Amino acid sequence: MATLSRVIRRDRRAGRALLTGREPEVAGSCRPDPLSELGLDVVAEKGGAGQVFLREQKHLAQVPVLVPGAQVVHTPAVRSVLRTVAHAAGVGAVVCLYGDAGQGKTVALQYALSQLPHPPRVRRVHVGVHPTVPELRRVLADALELGRRLPRGAGEADLMLVNALRQPRVLVLDEAQRLPGPALEFLRGLWDHPDTDTALVLAGAGSERALRRVPALASRVLTWELVPRLRPREVATVMAAFHPLWEDVTADDVSWVDEHVGHGNFRTWAKLTSHLTAEIYGKSRAVVDRRMLERACARLMGPL
Repeated sequence: MATLSRVIRRDRRAGRALLTGREPEVAGSCRPDPLSELGLDVVAEKGGAGQVFLREQKHLAQVPVLVPGAQVVHTPAVRSVLRTVAHAAGVGAVVCLYGDAGQGKTVALQYALSQLPHPPRVRRVHVGVHPTVPELRRVLADALELGRRLPRGAGEADLMLVNALRQPRVLVLDEAQRLPGPALEFLRGLWDHPDTDTALVLAGAGSERALRRVPALASRVLTWELVPRLRPREVATVMAAFHPLWEDVTADDVSWVDEHVGHGNFRTWAKLTSHLTAEIYGKSRAVVDRRMLERACARLMGPL
């Protein structure tokens, strides 16, 4: 087993896939699985309690993994976001992606968009804090590449937006919790139009609470997708799949870091990985020990 473990670690560092395949289709399903055409090329890893985590080997240039040498990890949450986005893109639905800050919503969403089997035109909408309806109309026009062609009159401008939304595409509105009630009502009006064929992804920490304040829009959300924090029993396996640096760190040390600093927050773990990567850079056979972990944690949280 020790020899096999060394061979596996060597092959993983060399980028060799240990297991490839497609996600199985459900027998007897009344309609095709939204992921049936993805054909993912992945590495499978067995975690605690029988969970299987997968590391994606392609399209990473479009995904903000933030740490050199890191991989997108197919946690159950990432796979669920992948399925939800594929479904929404296929039927032109409205979905809400929510969860606490730093849980990995942006990475999961970017990865899901990059894996669509027939990539639609993806457009991102960037809004400020509490934008007015005219401001939202303008950023929507910019995202849809209408630009200076947008008429001055609100009615004509909205009609042009509706015409643009007839084309199958995915519109991503991040930080949706910034939108006040009138702006959300404006979105509801656009997506109520029978000709709208664009999927709308509303994402952000607290976005679900903002949407609930506008029942007419909330009732049109096809899927409420929560991205949760990592569970303690998942952390060691997920981080070993995320970056090779964690492969030789003991389970006790990983548990200590998660209890004191990590708390299942993927962004925090990514920052710790960045600090540790910088510390061992250029060192031969560097081992991440408890003292090194304490120093990295102190940079994030102060002395423990």
